[in-house]
Amino acid sequence: MSLPLNGVRVLDLSNVLAGPFCGYHLARLGAEVIKIENPKGGDLARRLGADAERAERLQGLSFVAVNAGKQSVALDLKSEAGRDVFLRMVDQADVLLENFRPDVMKRLGLGFEVLSARNPRLVYCAISGFGQSGPWAGRPAYDQIVQGLSGAMSVTGDAQSAPLRTGFPISDTIAGLTAGFAISSALVEQRQTGRGRFIDVSLLEATLAAMGWVVSNHLNAGVEPQPMGNQNFTAAPSGTFRTATGPLNIAANEHKQYHALCDIIGRPDLKTDPRFSRRDLRKLNRNALNHELNESLQSRSAEEWEAALNDAGVPAGRVLSVAEVLQEKQLRDRHFVETLPAEPGAAQPLRVTRPGFRLDEDYPAPSQPPVLGADTERWLARLGYSYADIEDLVASGAAGTPNHGDAYWSGLRAPRGGAET
Repeated sequence: MSLPLNGVRVLDLSNVLAGPFCGYHLARLGAEVIKIENPKGGDLARRLGADAERAERLQGLSFVAVNAGKQSVALDLKSEAGRDVFLRMVDQADVLLENFRPDVMKRLGLGFEVLSARNPRLVYCAISGFGQSGPWAGRPAYDQIVQGLSGAMSVTGDAQSAPLRTGFPISDTIAGLTAGFAISSALVEQRQTGRGRFIDVSLLEATLAAMGWVVSNHLNAGVEPQPMGNQNFTAAPSGTFRTATGPLNIAANEHKQYHALCDIIGRPDLKTDPRFSRRDLRKLNRNALNHELNESLQSRSAEEWEAALNDAGVPAGRVLSVAEVLQEKQLRDRHFVETLPAEPGAAQPLRVTRPGFRLDEDYPAPSQPPVLGADTERWLARLGYSYADIEDLVASGAAGTPNHGDAYWSGLRAPRGGAET
């Protein structure tokens, strides 16, 4: 099946989330994504996730979430032999993706200047906490550190709970999407000019860029952003309200939506109340308006209000748990959750989510996330290494493979010969 990135080869040296999340999206768009992992344990995410048994065998559920459909080649890039293999792979690659600290690849002798000289078409994307330059460039960075430094935590929660981190690693995720967008754009240029680029993605800057409205209000109006809990600083009533059965989000951001809301809840008087008659007044008197709405919304369930308000064009939605939303017909009808091909001996199948987009054609679920080093032998043979060469690489620790010899080489016509044909 033809996909937008068919024919694009990506070497993914990244770990944990930001880089792998980027690589997962590239793979779902058709790219051949090859994880280059240290033979001694590979991606740290292989040991993370709620299923301890899977984590013990380096197939943790955190790894599963963003690595299905990729290949795995295990190389020790600190060894000369491992670097030689890697450089041969670079010669055949379109994209290199890494999320090491700045200068790590340079110290290995594998910086952009070296790799670009070998392969001028190479698009090299480096994701780091703070970018490749500046006084913080060398700092270690995790998602929570960046959430705090970016100001995101300062505006999350309310006056009592802030600063508060989001319930998932949002800085890593945004950086991964930012990298995927930049890489895809650079590939368009690569196809037109034959030239690659160096892409410098900063978790800190990607997070701040995603906070555009908050940052713009400060830069251009001098407003110091404040945590507002579940309220929307741009409009009122817009936030989370109480119903007879639980919380309900309502966003009556437009004047006509506010009037429709008042009619539906049986409070037409709120339309002409001098405290709420204009948009600016509703924001100024937000707390009083919220009190009135919460009182009226107690008469029916969240489900009933959700249906009635949406039917009238007023955006509304219950506050659901992850388990609840994954059972909703909306996601089931669009096959958002996919079941991976059966894993030998598995008690139950693995499931992953699609990306947040759909193409005009449907396409099958990706393959299982790779076992560490699953594709090492195949790639070494493809690059011209003999069976004896591969034995030496594995024995020295420069390369790693889960089942050296039997599974792959038994299928070759000349098992102790030269390269794969």
